[in-house]
Parts: sequence; C-alpha cells; structure tokens
Amino acid sequence: MVRKWVVYGVWCVIWLLSSCTHPFDEQKDNTPLNNFEALWQIIDEKYCLFDDKKTDWNSVYSAYYQRFDTMKIVEYEDNYRFFDGLEEMLNELEDGHVNLYSPFDISVCGQWYEGYPTNFDSEILTKYYLKDYRRANGLNYCMIDGDSIGYVYYGSFSDGFSLTNWLAVLNYFAKCRGIVLDVRNNGGGSMDNAYRLAAPFFTKDTVVGYWQHKSGPGHEDFSKFEPMRMNESKGYWRRPVVVLCNRRSYSAANFFVSIMRYADNCLILGGISGGGGGMPMSYELPNGWMVRFSSVKMYDRDRISIEAGIKPHLLVNQHSEDKDDLIEEAVRLINSAYEKK
Repeated sequence: MVRKWVVYGVWCVIWLLSSCTHPFDEQKDNTPLNNFEALWQIIDEKYCLFDDKKTDWNSVYSAYYQRFDTMKIVEYEDNYRFFDGLEEMLNELEDGHVNLYSPFDISVCGQWYEGYPTNFDSEILTKYYLKDYRRANGLNYCMIDGDSIGYVYYGSFSDGFSLTNWLAVLNYFAKCRGIVLDVRNNGGGSMDNAYRLAAPFFTKDTVVGYWQHKSGPGHEDFSKFEPMRMNESKGYWRRPVVVLCNRRSYSAANFFVSIMRYADNCLILGGISGGGGGMPMSYELPNGWMVRFSSVKMYDRDRISIEAGIKPHLLVNQHSEDKDDLIEEAVRLINSAYEKK
C-alpha cells in the first residue's frame, strides 16, 4: 500500500502555493506590456526548472520586450496576436507543463517529444493485441501469447481505477508467466494513480524519489529534499513485469516509469520517456488569463531530476507493420525468464 501522507503532503504544498494567484502587491493596468512583464516575472520567480532547461530567461525578456512594448489591443483579433506572442515566449522553456489559458485558446508546447521515434501504433495494438479485452475502469487488459502473458494498456493517469480494480486484474492473470504493462502515449494525470499502479510490485519499503518546491524568488531557491516512498505490497505480484514506454509517456506516466525502476522483477522497455518532472501550479495575469507552470521539482532515488525523461533498461523501436515490436520483445523476455527457472 502507498503511504498516503507522502502524496498528501506534496499536494498540500502545491495547493498552498497555487492558492496565491496574484503574485504582485498592486494590480497592474491591463496592457500588453504589463501582462507580458507580469507573465515573465511569474515564471522568473516561481518556475522550478531553469537549471534543467538551461534557458537564459533575462535574454528571453530582452528578445520579446520590443514586441509587446508597442502592441495595442484595438480589435478583438489583436488578442490572438498577443496570445500567440506570449505562447512563443513560454515555449522557449520547452516544457509541456507550461500553458497559457485564455477564453479562446490554450497554448501547447510539443518540442519535448518532436524528433523522437513514435514507437506506438494504435491500429496494430487494437487489431492484433486488444482484440477482445476487458476494462477495469481506466485499465484495459487481456491475455496474449496463448493466454500465457497478461497485458494491460493504461492510456491516461487521469482515468481513475481503484485498488480493488487493479487486484481483480492481477487475479485474472494469476496463471500468467508475467505482465506487460503499457503506458505508451500516456500523457499523465493523477500522481495517486501512478502510486496505485506501481504498488503491487514492491516487496519492501522503498524510497523511489525526492521532491522540492520553490521557496523564494531566486532560480536556485528551493526547500529541502523530501522523500517519496512506496510501501511493501504484501505479495500481490512477484513474477516478471515489463513496462513499455515511449517519448509521449509524460508527467505522471514519466514518474511511474521512474519509480518502477526500483520495483522487483521489473524491466523498462521502449524509448526514453517524455519527462515532465515538475508538478504544475497556476497564476492569474492582469487580463484574467491563467498561466500554468512547473513549481515542484521531482527527482529519482539518486536525486537526479526526472524532467528530461527516463532511459529504458532496453531500447526497442517499432519497425514492423503487422506486429508491435515492443510487445513482442516483452513477451520474449518474460518467456525467456520463465524457461530459465
């Protein structure tokens, strides 16, 4: 079982930080320049990943100042031009957790996964593997390889499931040699679900990482390291488990991949995960738009930031047109481990 107080403590910090939605002592006029400067200052003082991103935020200010200094909002369409300029500035951070929210658009950053192998084909998955599958809330599962291997596809950590759901799935796989646990193209969601999905694979109390939150306006102002733990699961699963990930395994999925490296009998297979090792919070600009950004930094057990993604134990890319190379390799490895016993 998971130590809920650890998860609760992290989220309490986030709630306290994010509840202060106005970072300035006095309200600024609603002009493009003032909104630009407010946004730049919020990121400058509250963002937690400047060391990871190697972004010169002062140079970003200089590069964008002139664009907003003379900008006027006269027609409604001018808001789109203004929004696009702020989005471009925020995307200098190449952080999928950094988003600008307006009534007419939400900024999105895709640089963190561009240029990486996809390593996932949903048509191949549904045609050859998930042909006749069951659902336990967000968990899609079936048996493959002549019913000798359990397979679970979990597409979003925002899709809830209970421990009862998960144990029912594991019980369904009771006679299987091992499990393939697939979180490819999983864009993240609830940290609670990441802990819950990982819990059955830990046989002893284990520190799986650390976190820090911003404690001051300086780029290096952080709280002390706080541990994140998994508790002994009392024997839910002891056979091999292979976790499949790709570059679009992001945020809570990235965290799940990171902590599963410390689970018993677990192998990570696929491509480097997407990163997203900063828990987000939100602030309001003078014009009412909201900016979300990373403010709590997460590390692995060796206190190495997980923002850039997790390298798999075994790098496998998708090449075939009629089979999933990652699933096939996972099945081969589980069968090989079983036959050596």
